Amino acid sequence: MTARLNRLVCRFDPAQIDSSRDLPAALSDALDITLPGLQLQAAGPDIRFDRSSRQLVVQIGRPTVQDPALASAYASAGPSALLDALINDPIGLANSLGGRFALLWIDLDRARLGCLNDRFATHPLCWAVEASAIAVASRADAVPIRQREIDPQAIFDYLYFHVIPAPRTIFRGVARLEPGHMLSRDSVGLRDTQWWQPRFTQTPVSDIDTLKAQFVGAIRGAVERESSGSGRVAAFLSGGTDSSTVIGMLRDVSGEQPRGYSIGFDTAGYDEMEYARIAAKAYGVDHREYYITAQDLVSHIPTVAASYDQPFGNSSALPAYCLGLMARADGYDKLLAGDGGDELFGGNARYAKQKVFELYQAIPAAIRSSLIEPVAGAGWASRIPGVSKACSYVEQARMSPLARTEQYNLLQRLGQDSVLGPQFRALTDADAPLQLRRRVWDGVRADTVLDHELGFDWRFTLADNDLPKVIGTTSLAGLDVGFPLLNEDLIAIALSLPDAMKLKGFKLRWFFKDALRGFLPDEILTKKKHGFGLPFGHWALSDPALRTLSRDSVHGLVDRGILQRGFVDALFGELLPAHPGYYGEMVWIGMMLEQWLRANAPDTRF
Repeated sequence: MTARLNRLVCRFDPAQIDSSRDLPAALSDALDITLPGLQLQAAGPDIRFDRSSRQLVVQIGRPTVQDPALASAYASAGPSALLDALINDPIGLANSLGGRFALLWIDLDRARLGCLNDRFATHPLCWAVEASAIAVASRADAVPIRQREIDPQAIFDYLYFHVIPAPRTIFRGVARLEPGHMLSRDSVGLRDTQWWQPRFTQTPVSDIDTLKAQFVGAIRGAVERESSGSGRVAAFLSGGTDSSTVIGMLRDVSGEQPRGYSIGFDTAGYDEMEYARIAAKAYGVDHREYYITAQDLVSHIPTVAASYDQPFGNSSALPAYCLGLMARADGYDKLLAGDGGDELFGGNARYAKQKVFELYQAIPAAIRSSLIEPVAGAGWASRIPGVSKACSYVEQARMSPLARTEQYNLLQRLGQDSVLGPQFRALTDADAPLQLRRRVWDGVRADTVLDHELGFDWRFTLADNDLPKVIGTTSLAGLDVGFPLLNEDLIAIALSLPDAMKLKGFKLRWFFKDALRGFLPDEILTKKKHGFGLPFGHWALSDPALRTLSRDSVHGLVDRGILQRGFVDALFGELLPAHPGYYGEMVWIGMMLEQWLRANAPDTRF
């Protein structure tokens, strides 16, 4: 039996386990078990119980098993084949699995519970501890605790990151398991262990043609696995390198005309439908286009905002949701997404910019300190056109790569003292996001700045942001989703690939693009990355209904004491009209926060 999990709620108290009680012999898809020390509810999981050992395993998602012997056993017995390894060597087992999955297991005789997630936490597990009991659920708002309170620090983190990164959640005392982690609870205590910590190496490539063939084969194999046994499968198609690769491989492995879904924007500078059409023509795609409007946002924003288990501020969630609705209405069961290519193989413009700053560090220190930096730091220099740009370059080049990203943070640039309500600010720690960022950066096992940047983005860009965006909106539309470019074989290649093959000179994603030259259209190989960007700021100024929704929502945060009225007045009266693309993001995250609070915690005040 294989089924997709819709809901998991478990409360386990090792101090209360009754060793004389047994589980029912038959466990259905809709599971509801109550025993002394154990309450377990699950709708639609793949679950197995071994009566002789009194051990239980719940599988969320569908992992790929890399060990041949275990894979054979798993193919015939399902999750039961994993039980012995989960009880005796869960970390070893986790490292032999790939794909999207989470596992929860219970050993009644040992009064022990364990759970773990995959490398990018694509199936979330949230948890809380009360006295001797541990509560685990697939959503933060489903964790069974006696009192559910909004955590002001989580709201601060949201305004900083535009999401709430693990391990914090919006609820005080409820944590989210970090990517590649395992949690266990027994009579001895609680342990949170990192079972997967990627190690980047700069491994010389002796045969690049063979490596390219392995790379292309890994993509092909991943697309084949993601599209088999999943019902009707289509793909997102933005016209970028990643989505074009996935849909082209979908054509090859299926031998049929693939269906692709693309979003367009009738706003100058945002629409890239022409590239989606190029890919569609190249691969014979049955291409469906949807031009999203401000009216779509007004209709869907409250639904999408409320659907997440905590505030979520990625603005491209709305386009993804609209495409998901289209695909579901057309009878599709799953969409393939191209997320991961940039973060695995060096496709972000920041990576090339860092290389520019490294040129400055190559200048002899004596010249930098005695000549360049005194001039750059002089007040008169910053007032001279042309020279001011050079001064900014020197200032940024002197920063650490991690600190440099801080200057683009909206909350930092606007100034917390002028943005946040004083009572709310007094309840929060402004340094907490910086401490988390530093912990993640320092935890990346890498020898180069580029690999540190990649590992950092695997966490904050992929696991905490882009993947939950796609997973949440496709699920809301009634679809499953697959990420072929995040399969374990491609991760292994990315971990060993030298910097010079990820970023050749200033050419982003050189190896990825060179390996697919001849497969991808030349226009797509040379285009600049754009994706499903949303012209929200422009529409919030021009569309009356969206303007009303956004103003009303953000002013709601003033009434809650989260934002200052003077800042919000300036945001709509001055900042947004002057720079709608930039300050529209601040309006968006405020609006989505307020919409979530209205639906899930309407009495929140500070």
